[in-house]
Amino acid sequence: MTVQKGKNVSIHYTLKVDGELVDTSRERDPLKYVHGEGQIIPGLSRELEGLHPGEKKSVSISPEDGYGAVAAEAFQEVPKDRLPKDMEPEIGMTLQATTPDGQQQLLRITEVKDSSIIVDMNHPLAGKTLEFDVEVVAVED
Repeated sequence: MTVQKGKNVSIHYTLKVDGELVDTSRERDPLKYVHGEGQIIPGLSRELEGLHPGEKKSVSISPEDGYGAVAAEAFQEVPKDRLPKDMEPEIGMTLQATTPDGQQQLLRITEVKDSSIIVDMNHPLAGKTLEFDVEVVAVED
C-alpha cells in the first residue's frame, strides 16, 4: 500500500532549518495523519505521495510549500496597557492571544516601544526553507 489521499499514514521525521535541528519524532511515537486532508504542509504531503512503508526520503521544502512567506501585515502594534499589569515585555518573548473566532495564536514580540510593542503573528517557520528526513512507518486504510 502506498501513501495516497485518504490513507492513514504514520511517519518519523527530522526537521532542520539552516542546518539546525528544529524538531524530530525519533524520540516519541510517529506522527499520524490522514494524507491529502491538509494535516501536514503541502510540500511535504506532495513529496510523500506514492511512498511505501519503510521508504525514506530527504526533501527540501520552500517557504511557499511550507509555512508561507513572512507577511508584513502579520506585524501589529499593541498598546502596552493591553498586556497583563505585571508583564515586562522583552524582544523574543512569546505571547498567546485568542482570535475573534476563538482560536489560540502565538505572537512573538519583535520590538518594545515606550507605550506599545510590535508583535509578529507569522508562523515561526514562515519564510524558512525546511529540510526534512522522513521515513514512512505505516500506511493503512
